[in-house]
Amino acid sequence: MNQIIEDEKYMRRCLQLAANGKNNAKPNPMVGAVIVCDGRIIGEGYHVRCGEGHAEVNAFKSVKDEDGILLTKSTMYVSLEPCSHYGRTPPCADLIVSKKVRRVVVGCIDPFAKVQGRGIQKLRDAGIEVTVGVLENECLDLNKRFVTYNTHHRPYVILKWAQSANGFLDDNFKAASFSTLFTQMLVHKLRAESDAILVGRISDERDHPQLNVREWSGRNPRRIVLDRNHPFSPDVDFDSPVLPQLMQYLYDKGIQSLLVEGGAYTHNTFIESGMWDEIRVEKSKVTISKGTKSASIPDDVILMDEKEYDGNTISIYHKNTY
Repeated sequence: MNQIIEDEKYMRRCLQLAANGKNNAKPNPMVGAVIVCDGRIIGEGYHVRCGEGHAEVNAFKSVKDEDGILLTKSTMYVSLEPCSHYGRTPPCADLIVSKKVRRVVVGCIDPFAKVQGRGIQKLRDAGIEVTVGVLENECLDLNKRFVTYNTHHRPYVILKWAQSANGFLDDNFKAASFSTLFTQMLVHKLRAESDAILVGRISDERDHPQLNVREWSGRNPRRIVLDRNHPFSPDVDFDSPVLPQLMQYLYDKGIQSLLVEGGAYTHNTFIESGMWDEIRVEKSKVTISKGTKSASIPDDVILMDEKEYDGNTISIYHKNTY
Protein backbone atom coordinates (compact mmCIF):
# COMPACT_ATOMS: atom_id res chain seq x y z
CA MET A 1 0.00 0.00 0.00
CA ASN A 2 1.18 3.53 -0.77
CA GLN A 3 2.70 5.05 2.39
CA ILE A 4 0.61 8.23 2.20
CA ILE A 5 -2.62 6.28 1.84
CA GLU A 6 -1.64 3.98 4.70
CA ASP A 7 -0.74 6.89 6.98
CA GLU A 8 -4.04 8.61 6.25
CA LYS A 9 -5.99 5.41 6.94
CA TYR A 10 -4.57 5.01 10.43
CA MET A 11 -4.78 8.74 11.16
CA ARG A 12 -8.50 8.59 10.42
CA ARG A 13 -8.74 5.89 13.05
CA CYS A 14 -6.92 8.23 15.46
CA LEU A 15 -9.54 10.90 14.79
CA GLN A 16 -12.36 8.42 15.40
CA LEU A 17 -10.86 7.45 18.73
CA ALA A 18 -10.09 11.03 19.75
CA ALA A 19 -13.71 12.15 19.27
CA ASN A 20 -14.75 9.83 22.13
CA GLY A 21 -13.22 12.31 24.56
CA LYS A 22 -15.35 15.23 23.37
CA ASN A 23 -16.99 16.11 26.69
CA ASN A 24 -14.59 14.68 29.27
CA ALA A 25 -11.11 15.47 27.94
CA LYS A 26 -11.46 19.27 28.14
CA PRO A 27 -9.74 21.53 28.90
CA ASN A 28 -7.20 19.12 27.41
CA PRO A 29 -7.45 18.43 23.66
CA MET A 30 -9.05 15.32 22.19
CA VAL A 31 -6.30 12.93 21.07
CA GLY A 32 -6.32 9.46 19.56
CA ALA A 33 -3.37 7.07 19.12
CA VAL A 34 -2.91 3.89 17.11
CA ILE A 35 0.07 1.50 17.07
CA VAL A 36 0.64 -0.52 13.90
CA CYS A 37 3.04 -3.41 13.32
CA ASP A 38 3.39 -5.20 9.97
CA GLY A 39 0.15 -3.72 8.67
CA ARG A 40 -1.89 -4.70 11.73
CA ILE A 41 -3.19 -2.57 14.61
CA ILE A 42 -1.73 -3.94 17.83
CA GLY A 43 -2.80 -1.15 20.15
CA GLU A 44 -4.97 1.95 20.31
CA GLY A 45 -6.27 4.46 22.83
CA TYR A 46 -7.59 7.96 23.35
CA HIS A 47 -7.52 10.64 26.05
CA VAL A 48 -10.60 9.73 28.06
CA ARG A 49 -10.59 12.32 30.83
CA CYS A 50 -8.53 15.31 31.94
CA GLY A 51 -6.01 14.25 34.59
CA GLU A 52 -5.92 10.65 33.41
CA GLY A 53 -3.65 8.86 30.94
CA HIS A 54 -3.06 10.45 27.56
CA ALA A 55 -3.88 8.68 24.30
CA GLU A 56 -0.33 7.37 23.88
CA VAL A 57 -0.29 5.89 27.38
CA ASN A 58 -3.59 4.10 26.83
CA ALA A 59 -2.46 2.82 23.42
CA PHE A 60 0.70 1.30 24.89
CA LYS A 61 -1.28 -0.31 27.71
CA SER A 62 -3.47 -2.10 25.17
CA VAL A 63 -0.51 -3.76 23.41
CA LYS A 64 0.08 -7.44 24.21
CA ASP A 65 3.86 -7.43 23.83
CA GLU A 66 5.57 -8.44 27.05
CA ASP A 67 9.11 -8.51 25.62
CA GLY A 68 8.66 -5.27 23.63
CA ILE A 69 9.82 -6.75 20.31
CA LEU A 70 6.71 -5.72 18.38
CA LEU A 71 7.03 -2.07 19.45
CA THR A 72 10.54 -1.80 18.03
CA LYS A 73 9.06 -2.65 14.61
CA SER A 74 5.98 -0.46 15.01
CA THR A 75 4.67 2.90 13.87
CA MET A 76 2.68 5.00 16.32
CA TYR A 77 0.03 7.31 14.86
CA VAL A 78 -1.17 10.18 17.04
CA SER A 79 -3.55 12.97 16.03
CA LEU A 80 -1.76 15.64 18.09
CA GLU A 81 1.93 16.09 18.84
CA PRO A 82 2.99 14.10 21.94
CA CYS A 83 3.50 16.31 24.98
CA SER A 84 7.04 17.06 26.10
CA HIS A 85 6.41 18.63 29.52
CA TYR A 86 5.39 17.45 32.97
CA GLY A 87 1.78 18.28 33.80
CA ARG A 88 -0.58 15.97 35.65
CA THR A 89 1.11 13.15 33.76
CA PRO A 90 4.71 12.60 32.56
CA PRO A 91 5.73 13.58 29.00
CA CYS A 92 4.38 11.21 26.35
CA ALA A 93 7.39 11.93 24.13
CA ASP A 94 9.64 10.39 26.80
CA LEU A 95 7.40 7.35 27.01
CA ILE A 96 7.52 6.82 23.24
CA VAL A 97 11.32 7.05 23.29
CA SER A 98 11.53 4.53 26.14
CA LYS A 99 9.36 2.08 24.17
CA LYS A 100 11.80 2.28 21.22
CA VAL A 101 9.05 2.78 18.65
CA ARG A 102 10.51 2.82 15.14
CA ARG A 103 8.40 5.59 13.60
CA VAL A 104 5.84 8.19 14.73
CA VAL A 105 3.23 9.88 12.51
CA VAL A 106 1.72 13.10 13.90
CA GLY A 107 -1.45 14.76 12.66
CA CYS A 108 -0.67 18.32 13.75
CA ILE A 109 1.65 20.29 16.01
CA ASP A 110 0.35 21.16 19.48
CA PRO A 111 -0.25 24.96 19.73
CA PHE A 112 0.11 24.86 23.53
CA ALA A 113 3.09 27.03 24.40
CA LYS A 114 4.80 24.34 26.48
CA VAL A 115 4.82 21.93 23.54
CA GLN A 116 4.81 23.61 20.07
CA GLY A 117 7.23 21.29 18.32
CA ARG A 118 9.27 20.27 21.35
CA GLY A 119 7.71 16.81 21.50
CA ILE A 120 8.54 16.17 17.85
CA GLN A 121 12.08 17.41 18.32
CA LYS A 122 12.56 15.15 21.34
CA LEU A 123 11.52 12.14 19.26
CA ARG A 124 13.84 13.06 16.41
CA ASP A 125 16.75 13.67 18.78
CA ALA A 126 16.25 10.09 19.98
CA GLY A 127 16.62 8.81 16.42
CA ILE A 128 12.92 8.13 15.80
CA GLU A 129 11.62 8.81 12.30
CA VAL A 130 8.80 11.38 12.54
CA THR A 131 6.25 12.39 9.89
CA VAL A 132 4.16 15.49 10.61
CA GLY A 133 1.02 16.91 8.98
CA VAL A 134 -0.99 13.82 7.99
CA LEU A 135 -4.66 14.93 7.76
CA GLU A 136 -3.51 18.13 9.43
CA ASN A 137 -6.68 20.15 8.68
CA GLU A 138 -8.92 17.43 10.07
CA CYS A 139 -6.79 17.14 13.21
CA LEU A 140 -6.86 20.91 13.75
CA ASP A 141 -10.60 21.08 13.16
CA LEU A 142 -11.28 18.36 15.73
CA ASN A 143 -9.66 20.55 18.40
CA LYS A 144 -10.64 23.93 16.98
CA ARG A 145 -11.64 25.19 20.43
CA PHE A 146 -8.31 24.20 21.99
CA VAL A 147 -6.37 25.53 18.97
CA THR A 148 -8.16 28.89 18.92
CA TYR A 149 -7.74 29.34 22.67
CA ASN A 150 -4.01 28.71 22.54
CA THR A 151 -3.35 30.50 19.24
CA HIS A 152 -5.54 33.61 19.58
CA HIS A 153 -5.79 33.75 23.39
CA ARG A 154 -9.57 33.81 23.32
CA PRO A 155 -12.35 31.21 23.22
CA TYR A 156 -13.72 29.70 20.02
CA VAL A 157 -16.89 31.73 19.39
CA ILE A 158 -20.05 30.26 17.86
CA LEU A 159 -22.91 32.64 16.96
CA LYS A 160 -26.20 30.77 16.91
CA TRP A 161 -29.75 31.83 16.20
CA ALA A 162 -33.10 30.56 14.86
CA GLN A 163 -35.15 32.68 12.49
CA SER A 164 -38.28 32.72 10.37
CA ALA A 165 -38.15 31.93 6.66
CA ASN A 166 -37.94 35.67 5.95
CA GLY A 167 -35.25 36.44 8.52
CA PHE A 168 -37.04 37.55 11.71
CA LEU A 169 -35.97 36.49 15.21
CA ASP A 170 -39.37 37.12 16.81
CA ASP A 171 -43.02 37.60 15.93
CA ASN A 172 -44.00 41.29 15.86
CA PHE A 173 -41.25 41.96 18.44
CA LYS A 174 -42.60 39.33 20.82
CA ALA A 175 -40.71 36.15 21.72
CA ALA A 176 -41.28 33.27 19.30
CA SER A 177 -39.79 29.80 18.93
CA PHE A 178 -38.80 28.65 15.45
CA SER A 179 -37.09 25.43 16.53
CA THR A 180 -38.64 21.96 16.52
CA LEU A 181 -38.38 19.51 19.41
CA PHE A 182 -35.50 17.78 17.63
CA THR A 183 -33.57 20.94 16.77
CA GLN A 184 -34.04 22.14 20.36
CA MET A 185 -32.26 18.97 21.42
CA LEU A 186 -29.42 19.80 19.03
CA VAL A 187 -29.12 23.24 20.66
CA HIS A 188 -28.80 21.66 24.08
CA LYS A 189 -26.18 19.28 22.72
CA LEU A 190 -24.23 22.32 21.51
CA ARG A 191 -24.61 23.94 24.93
CA ALA A 192 -23.23 20.82 26.60
CA GLU A 193 -20.16 21.07 24.34
CA SER A 194 -19.62 24.77 25.18
CA ASP A 195 -17.80 26.19 28.19
CA ALA A 196 -19.85 29.40 28.33
CA ILE A 197 -23.05 30.80 26.84
CA LEU A 198 -23.96 34.45 26.29
CA VAL A 199 -26.95 36.63 25.50
CA GLY A 200 -27.45 40.39 25.46
CA ARG A 201 -29.45 42.37 27.99
CA ILE A 202 -32.53 42.74 25.77
CA SER A 203 -32.79 39.00 25.10
CA ASP A 204 -32.35 38.26 28.79
CA GLU A 205 -35.05 40.70 29.87
CA ARG A 206 -37.54 39.75 27.12
CA ASP A 207 -37.11 35.99 26.87
CA HIS A 208 -35.72 35.09 30.33
CA PRO A 209 -33.70 32.20 28.84
CA GLN A 210 -32.39 29.54 31.22
CA LEU A 211 -29.35 28.90 28.99
CA ASN A 212 -28.74 25.49 30.52
CA VAL A 213 -28.65 21.87 29.34
CA ARG A 214 -32.05 20.19 29.74
CA GLU A 215 -32.59 18.17 26.58
CA TRP A 216 -29.12 16.58 26.50
CA SER A 217 -26.60 15.03 28.84
CA GLY A 218 -23.73 17.21 30.02
CA ARG A 219 -22.62 20.14 32.14
CA ASN A 220 -24.31 23.52 32.04
CA PRO A 221 -22.15 26.20 30.43
CA ARG A 222 -21.16 29.33 32.35
CA ARG A 223 -23.98 31.86 31.93
CA ILE A 224 -23.03 35.38 30.79
CA VAL A 225 -25.29 38.36 30.08
CA LEU A 226 -23.88 41.51 28.47
CA ASP A 227 -25.47 44.10 30.75
CA ARG A 228 -23.74 47.24 32.01
CA ASN A 229 -26.01 47.24 35.08
CA HIS A 230 -24.90 43.71 35.97
CA PRO A 231 -21.39 43.40 34.49
CA PHE A 232 -19.77 39.98 34.00
CA SER A 233 -16.70 41.34 35.81
CA PRO A 234 -16.27 44.23 38.28
CA ASP A 235 -13.28 45.36 36.23
CA VAL A 236 -15.12 45.76 32.90
CA ASP A 237 -15.43 49.28 31.47
CA PHE A 238 -18.59 49.64 29.36
CA ASP A 239 -17.38 53.03 28.10
CA SER A 240 -14.64 51.17 26.20
CA PRO A 241 -15.07 48.33 23.65
CA VAL A 242 -16.52 45.49 25.68
CA LEU A 243 -15.76 42.44 23.53
CA PRO A 244 -11.95 42.63 23.85
CA GLN A 245 -12.42 42.83 27.62
CA LEU A 246 -14.82 39.89 27.52
CA MET A 247 -12.38 37.81 25.47
CA GLN A 248 -9.56 38.53 27.90
CA TYR A 249 -11.81 37.74 30.88
CA LEU A 250 -12.86 34.39 29.39
CA TYR A 251 -9.29 33.53 28.40
CA ASP A 252 -8.09 34.20 31.95
CA LYS A 253 -10.89 31.93 33.24
CA GLY A 254 -9.77 29.10 30.95
CA ILE A 255 -12.95 29.26 28.85
CA GLN A 256 -12.13 27.66 25.49
CA SER A 257 -15.54 27.96 23.80
CA LEU A 258 -18.33 30.53 23.87
CA LEU A 259 -21.83 30.04 22.44
CA VAL A 260 -23.57 33.34 21.66
CA GLU A 261 -27.35 32.89 21.43
CA GLY A 262 -28.47 36.43 20.83
CA GLY A 263 -30.02 38.68 20.03
CA ALA A 264 -29.51 40.58 16.79
CA TYR A 265 -27.57 43.53 18.23
CA THR A 266 -25.23 41.21 20.12
CA HIS A 267 -24.66 39.01 17.06
CA ASN A 268 -23.96 42.01 14.85
CA THR A 269 -21.52 43.37 17.42
CA PHE A 270 -19.54 40.12 17.37
CA ILE A 271 -19.61 39.96 13.57
CA GLU A 272 -18.44 43.56 13.17
CA SER A 273 -15.63 43.02 15.68
CA GLY A 274 -14.37 39.93 13.84
CA MET A 275 -14.36 38.03 17.14
CA TRP A 276 -16.23 34.96 15.94
CA ASP A 277 -15.35 31.64 14.33
CA GLU A 278 -18.59 29.88 13.42
CA ILE A 279 -22.18 30.87 12.68
CA ARG A 280 -25.09 28.43 12.98
CA VAL A 281 -28.44 29.56 11.60
CA GLU A 282 -31.64 27.57 11.90
CA LYS A 283 -34.24 28.69 9.36
CA SER A 284 -37.90 27.79 9.86
CA LYS A 285 -40.50 27.55 7.10
CA VAL A 286 -42.71 29.93 9.08
CA THR A 287 -43.10 33.45 7.65
CA ILE A 288 -43.55 36.46 9.97
CA SER A 289 -45.06 39.83 8.95
CA LYS A 290 -42.64 41.95 10.98
CA GLY A 291 -40.26 41.80 13.91
CA THR A 292 -36.56 41.98 14.76
CA LYS A 293 -34.36 41.20 11.78
CA SER A 294 -31.57 38.68 12.31
CA ALA A 295 -27.91 39.56 11.88
CA SER A 296 -26.48 39.57 8.37
CA ILE A 297 -24.15 36.74 7.39
CA PRO A 298 -20.77 38.18 6.29
CA ASP A 299 -19.84 37.83 2.63
CA ASP A 300 -16.48 36.17 3.24
CA VAL A 301 -17.72 32.99 4.94
CA ILE A 302 -17.61 29.35 3.89
CA LEU A 303 -20.76 27.25 4.07
CA MET A 304 -19.40 24.14 5.78
CA ASP A 305 -22.60 22.17 6.27
CA GLU A 306 -26.33 22.39 5.66
CA LYS A 307 -28.94 19.87 6.78
CA GLU A 308 -32.72 19.73 7.04
CA TYR A 309 -34.43 18.56 10.24
CA ASP A 310 -38.23 18.40 10.58
CA GLY A 311 -38.60 20.96 7.79
CA ASN A 312 -36.09 23.41 9.32
CA THR A 313 -32.71 24.01 7.72
CA ILE A 314 -29.54 24.40 9.80
CA SER A 315 -26.64 26.09 8.01
CA ILE A 316 -23.13 26.20 9.46
CA TYR A 317 -20.68 28.86 8.30
CA HIS A 318 -16.99 28.95 9.22
CA LYS A 319 -14.30 31.58 9.35
CA ASN A 320 -10.72 30.33 9.14
CA THR A 321 -9.13 31.37 12.41
CA TYR A 322 -6.00 29.17 12.54
